[in-house]
Amino acid sequence: MYRGWIRAHESDLAAVYRLVDGMLILAALAICTTGLGHQLTKDWLIAGLTGVVIFVFVAESLELYRSWRTDSYRNMLITTAFTWAVACLLLMLLGYFSGQSGHFSRLVVGSWFALTLFGLGLWRYTLRRILLFLRIHDRNTRSAAILGLNDAAVRLAHDLEQNPQLGIRLQGIYSIPGHDDMQSASAGEKLLITGELEQALQAARAGELDLVYIALPASEAHHIGKLLAAFADTTATVYLLPDIFGSNLLRARWQHIGNSAVLSIYDTPIQGINSWLKRLEDMVVASLALVLLSPLMLLIALGIKLTSRGPVLFKQRRYGLNGHTIDVWKFRSMTCEENGTHIRQACRNDPRITPFGRFLRCTSLDELPQLFNVLSGDMSIVGPRPHAVAHNEQYRSIVSGYMLRHKVKPGITGWAQINGWRGETDTLEKMHKRVEHDLHYIRNWSIFLDIYILCMTLTRGFVGKNAY
Repeated sequence: MYRGWIRAHESDLAAVYRLVDGMLILAALAICTTGLGHQLTKDWLIAGLTGVVIFVFVAESLELYRSWRTDSYRNMLITTAFTWAVACLLLMLLGYFSGQSGHFSRLVVGSWFALTLFGLGLWRYTLRRILLFLRIHDRNTRSAAILGLNDAAVRLAHDLEQNPQLGIRLQGIYSIPGHDDMQSASAGEKLLITGELEQALQAARAGELDLVYIALPASEAHHIGKLLAAFADTTATVYLLPDIFGSNLLRARWQHIGNSAVLSIYDTPIQGINSWLKRLEDMVVASLALVLLSPLMLLIALGIKLTSRGPVLFKQRRYGLNGHTIDVWKFRSMTCEENGTHIRQACRNDPRITPFGRFLRCTSLDELPQLFNVLSGDMSIVGPRPHAVAHNEQYRSIVSGYMLRHKVKPGITGWAQINGWRGETDTLEKMHKRVEHDLHYIRNWSIFLDIYILCMTLTRGFVGKNAY
C-alpha cells in the first residue's frame, strides 16, 4: 500500500488546484474573446482576474477545496457549478454598478461563463478518474481501523472492502473488551478482529493509522469520551459510528444552537438555495407542459363529458409537505368520486373505471391537471406520489418511515414510479418498496436526479403493467 507522494505534498496540491482553476478561468476568457473576434484588452484581463479572485473566495466559503474522497462527483460538480454561478452573478453586479458593463460583449461574457463551467467540471472529472485509478491500484490510500465489534462496524468494514476506489484500506477491527457485541457476531465477522484497543492506539501513535472509526452505541458516551481523549495523542482523524447511524437516517446534518451541537436525524435536502432551484424547476417545467399539452387536455375534457356523466375534474384530499392536507386535481376516470375516510384503491378490471377513464389511467393522462397543483406550490413535478388521506392513515403505522415521504413536496412523477412501483399496492411489500424508493430519492436529491427522472418518465413512466 502506497500513501506516498500525493499524501506528502497534499498541502502543495491544494494550492495547485486553486492555480489550475484560476488558469482555466483566464484561458476560457482568452478563447472566447479571440475566438469571437475581440481583442484581449486590459479591461478583459481585469474582469478575468476579478472573476478568479471572486471564484476562489466563494470556493473557500463553500469548502470546494476540501477532500472529496468519500463524496460523489455529482455533489462536487453541484458545488463547483454553484460557486461559479455566484462568481458570475457578483461579476455582473459589479459591472452594472460600476457602469462598465456596456464595455463588454454580452456574447463573449455568456460564452466565457459557459465554457468556464464546462472546463471546471471536465478537469475535476479527469482528476477524479485519475485518483480513482490510483486508489484502486493501492496508490494515494489511507489506512483505517475500526474500534469495537457490532453490526455498524461489520457493515462499515464491508462497505470499505466493496469500494476500493475510495482508497481507504481497512487494517482491521480492534476489539474493545467488555464493549463488543460478541454474541450477535458470526464466526466470519469475528475473523475481522485484528487485535485489541491498545494495539490500535499504538499503531495510531506510530503514524500507521490515518482514520479511526469508533463503533460504539450511543449509550457508551462515557467510554467514547475516553477513547477520544486517548486518540487526541495521535494524528489520526477520528470518526464516530454509534449504532444510531445504522437506523433510517434522512439527510442528517449537524447544527449549532449557541455553543451546543445537535444532529438532525430526519431532515430535508430541499432548503435554502435548493428550495429556490426546485421551485424554479417546477415553475419552468409546469408552465412549458401546460402550454404544450393544453390542446390535449381540452380534448381529454371533451372526451370525459361525452363518455360519462359527472364533472371533468376530480379533487381528492391528500397529504402534502410536512403532512399538511392538500387538494390534488385529476381528470375524472371513475363513475364515483371517493374522498372520505375509506377509499378503495383502483384494481385491475375495476368496474368503477369508465372505458375512457381506463385509457386515461393506463397512459397516466388523468394526472395532467396536477400541473396546476405544481404552479400553486402544493406539489412538485418530481417527488413521492401523494396518497389519499385514508391510505396514509392506513399505512403510517405499519410501514416504517412512511411519513418521512412528506419531508418534501409530493410529485407528479418520482423515483418509485420509474422503477415500476406505481399503481395498486395490494400487498404490504409493494408499499414497503414504494416507500423505500421515495426515501432513496429524498436522501439523494439533486436537480440532476430530477432531470433524470423526468427523462425516464417520458420513456417508462406514463405506461406500465401496474397502470390501471
